[in-house]
Amino acid sequence: MVPTKGTKDTKVISLASELSVRERPTNLNNLRLTFLFSVFRAFRGKLFFVPTQESSSSQTIEETAAQVALGDVCHVCGRWTRGESVALDQLPDELAQLIRANAPTARDLTEVCGRCARLFARAKDQIIADAALNKDGSHVLSTPLRLDADERFTGKGVTIAFLDSGFYPHVDLTSPVNRIVAYHNLTDADGDVSSLLQPDVASWHGMMTSVVAAGNGSLSNGFYRGIAPDANVVLVKLAKTGRISDQNIFDGLTWVLENRERFDIRIINISAGGDAVASYLHDPLSQLVEECSRLGITVVCAVGNAGHLNEHPVFPPASAPSAISVGGLDDQNSLNRAKRGMYRSSYGPTVDGLQKPEIIASSIWVPAPILPGTPTAQQADLLAKLDSSDDAALHEIIRQNSGIDPELDAANDRPIHSIRQIIALKIRRENVINKNYKYVDGTSFSAPIVSSICAQILEANPSLSPSEIKRILIDTAERLPSYQIDRQGWGVVDPRAAVELALRKAD
Repeated sequence: MVPTKGTKDTKVISLASELSVRERPTNLNNLRLTFLFSVFRAFRGKLFFVPTQESSSSQTIEETAAQVALGDVCHVCGRWTRGESVALDQLPDELAQLIRANAPTARDLTEVCGRCARLFARAKDQIIADAALNKDGSHVLSTPLRLDADERFTGKGVTIAFLDSGFYPHVDLTSPVNRIVAYHNLTDADGDVSSLLQPDVASWHGMMTSVVAAGNGSLSNGFYRGIAPDANVVLVKLAKTGRISDQNIFDGLTWVLENRERFDIRIINISAGGDAVASYLHDPLSQLVEECSRLGITVVCAVGNAGHLNEHPVFPPASAPSAISVGGLDDQNSLNRAKRGMYRSSYGPTVDGLQKPEIIASSIWVPAPILPGTPTAQQADLLAKLDSSDDAALHEIIRQNSGIDPELDAANDRPIHSIRQIIALKIRRENVINKNYKYVDGTSFSAPIVSSICAQILEANPSLSPSEIKRILIDTAERLPSYQIDRQGWGVVDPRAAVELALRKAD
């Protein structure tokens, strides 16, 4: 349960030299495969088979099920193998074991699709080098890895504006190159920037949202990075602390619109909700979101965390028609798509009858930075030090760091095994990954993940409009089976597929 560093001297897997890829026969038990691929879509508990143009029009669900039984669907990811499969017995043992551990049918698994083989090969190399390792053998995975983001695109040349309560110039944004191109403080008439350098309670949220999207993971050798680690950021502080109002967000959007050309802002991330439910026909904030979209700025909004309430309302600006409203995915910190479920995110339809959210993204088990110079940072550093130290040193380390954690101070006269239990419980309770990063949850972090994917899309095809970007995300999303469409919209974002579609539109 307690994170430690993975060993670095383990053999690095070369996919090109060690994967054995073979073509499946095109005739299995006289069942001719005349289609390129097909899509299963869950719709209110029913499974529909949607053939492509090359599919046989007489293809039935029963015949499709037969193909699944014959092995033409990958039992790890659920996708069609498209004629390409990889035999596990021809893979290195460690890689095969990693794949089996993430397969819902591990006992009978003999092969996977080429995409899964490549994904797990990349994952294995990165995990061995840099991932924190839990004592139960599971790994603390990064966001790009869990969503299978395309590493060719990093948001380079794209600027994302973040509207939030406060910020901090975290090293993941400023090293080796400072990518904070502007900071504006709406709470100070003179635009004082000194607040950016002063870590306080208002700094946490915006620091984490901006780094989740665009951090380069410099404190983890690049592992706990965002999907757009080369994107530039503009930070707009909306309030001193506490709740952010409609007017705060309106003022922030107004400033961004006035400065969009100066900083070449293409994306706005808003991980904050407004005052109350309102129709976009009469709501000034929603209408300003529409204006942003009309002028070429993609607006990404967190949909909120009220999915457990009877009314589960969606407030402006997320309820605006042009906003890309993002709900929450719980993937249980796993590469296994069978483990995916819903987070308690808000959902529509809105007061105007609009489907919100349109898409969902990871909103729990999201690695995010710890704000330096805070009691939380001191506690995380102490817990990490204690976890990696020998038993004989524990009492002395706690004495030397008296005052940081009162519970540890009070327990310092207990036996070693009792202290170890307390350390493990506190790490789990405080969501500590290591001394620099922790887990966070909420749609506040789903939104910046989608903003980072938008930055990838714009890097791949800068000519795309906000509506085209939204359509790409919708067209490439994958619905979760057994969950209401109202809750998930068009489903889980697929960064790799979205970028590929953006590239095709550029041709």
